[in-house]
Amino acid sequence: MATYTPKNILITGAAGFIASHVANRLIRNYPGYKIVVLDKLDYCSNLKNLLPSQSSPNFKFVKGDIASADLVNYLLVAESIDTIMHFAAQTHVDNSFGNSFEFTKNNIYGTHVLLEACKVTGQIRRFIHVSTDEVYGETDEDAVVGNHEASQLLPTNPYSATKAGAEMLVMAYGRSYGLPVITTRGNNVYGPNQFPEKLIPKFILLAMRGKTLPIHGDGSNVRSYLYCEDVAEAFEVILHKGEVGHVYNVGTKKERRVIDVAKDICKLFSMDPETNIQCVENRPFNDQRYFLDDQKLKNLGWSERTIWEEGLKKTIAWYTKNPEWWGDVAGALLPHPRMLMMPGSRHFESEDGKVPSVSNTPRMIVPTSKSFISPLEPSFKFLIYGRTGWIGGILGQLCEKHGIPFEYGRGRLENRASLMADIQNIKPTHVFNAAGLTGRPNVDWCESHKTETIRTNVVGTLTLADVCRQHELLMMNFATGCIFEYDAAHPQGSGIGFKEEDKPNFIGSFYSKTKAMVEELLREYDNVCTLRVRMPISSDLNNPRNFITKISRYNKVVNIPNSMTILDELLPISIEMAKRNLRGIWNFTNPGVVSHNEILEMYKTYIDPNFQWMNFTLEEQAKVIVAPRSNNEMDASKLKKEFPELLPIKESLIKYVFKPNKRT
Repeated sequence: MATYTPKNILITGAAGFIASHVANRLIRNYPGYKIVVLDKLDYCSNLKNLLPSQSSPNFKFVKGDIASADLVNYLLVAESIDTIMHFAAQTHVDNSFGNSFEFTKNNIYGTHVLLEACKVTGQIRRFIHVSTDEVYGETDEDAVVGNHEASQLLPTNPYSATKAGAEMLVMAYGRSYGLPVITTRGNNVYGPNQFPEKLIPKFILLAMRGKTLPIHGDGSNVRSYLYCEDVAEAFEVILHKGEVGHVYNVGTKKERRVIDVAKDICKLFSMDPETNIQCVENRPFNDQRYFLDDQKLKNLGWSERTIWEEGLKKTIAWYTKNPEWWGDVAGALLPHPRMLMMPGSRHFESEDGKVPSVSNTPRMIVPTSKSFISPLEPSFKFLIYGRTGWIGGILGQLCEKHGIPFEYGRGRLENRASLMADIQNIKPTHVFNAAGLTGRPNVDWCESHKTETIRTNVVGTLTLADVCRQHELLMMNFATGCIFEYDAAHPQGSGIGFKEEDKPNFIGSFYSKTKAMVEELLREYDNVCTLRVRMPISSDLNNPRNFITKISRYNKVVNIPNSMTILDELLPISIEMAKRNLRGIWNFTNPGVVSHNEILEMYKTYIDPNFQWMNFTLEEQAKVIVAPRSNNEMDASKLKKEFPELLPIKESLIKYVFKPNKRT
């Protein structure tokens, strides 16, 4: 078996957990190797993880992002890099459900930048890409043989999907350009230095504080755990003995249920599992089991050395000795710590203990209207829920654009304690609720996910309203006008729209039913301003949530006049409404109606003169959708009276959407 000997190794993400153990091991065991560490010091990285190596002459740290092509190309050339061990990635599954775009940016785009730099410089002799066992997807509960390296990749969450996507790029560069690539897929890793959003360090720190251990679901999910030093040794073996073009599973056949991990930790802390373990809401999807066949790596001479009980005791001893290693991690110890995704910052909290106001949403076109936003006094501060959503993202960018202090909420709407913590920490003057479930790709999803829809749209919204009332805060609640349908008193084409005091008459979809239900209950809260949004449209014609984007991609559309909301004009109004402390229910649409065909005619005139479409009837539409859709006209006279400058729907469409996007 041929042995590979590197000279100058670039290790990405080595201020993180696993890579820091690998870097420290190689620096310690191979003083002749130069180790260059590249890390942007994200929230789960810590330079202290590299303390054992910082005085070594063969160690160099560079703070930077793998997504920076100029930096990566410079490092490869300036440091004469011949080997890359690519660990850098966003890895926390909970975060990927909340902000999957950051995972695509880091895990796929970042990997692509590295591969392209390798191709351009032409000096790389080994590219070791670190992936995960989650790319295989869920293993059957009764399977006795684990996934081998040639098994099909079937990722089930946004995190594992991005890792699988990165693997495809690595494989393609190996085949297309002859890049000497090796891929690893590993089980769960535990040990010292791990950021406590992960299961074992989270449980240890909670146990140290005498708090209950939160279990996602019923705790029956099965995982395999390897001690960090054993994993570092595995990468040492793969570096020197791994064969180019091959994949290696880094795993163990010793499996444990999550509930048993919690019980083992309780036992070592002399805690009663019956009273100190709490089952909490599960993830949107939580694979039952990952099981690997690790024989291929064993054939290279590696084997697991640290038994579970020994590794767990070592880990507990380290955290007991270093309780402040990560600073204030109270937010990470929550059952679902999605809010910790803050690219470019070392910790999720700043020195003053508050979360920085960093917008983490994908790029969106920010409405340019200034008509309704006047400067806010310094005493105003907004707390916004729905950071990863379309409206919530634009609201945050509007606040940034106009210098309005704001922060995104970290708590889950249905978790009263986390909402209370947000308000106590952020001390807002107003709360905006742009969070909610509309279903992906559309409301049909809600028909088969009714409990999840109730939990967020009803329980969550009511909980937030009640917490806001308790703190005497106005809540601006983005609701929907899709709770009405044309009827005898409001016939199509009559110009008679539904008013704010009208009772909902459309219950064709479960989504609409939950929104109507919560709106009726919110009438009892005098601290809520409910904004009925309908078929939202913005100038960002690439956004899949945009009504124009949707219908321009359909094969066939119905042709019915509807009230709609032009976000570029109306979201600035929502901020002004908060300033004025307006309350009650508001039809949050532009005056008048516009039909599908009228919109597509504008699209053809301003965007694509060759665009064509076909119509079909409501009866034909019903055959291809699960739940009926709401069609109605909303009476916007109340909003128009408050804001006389508000444009009719067709004029607003031209001014804010089509003229800015006009193609010549």
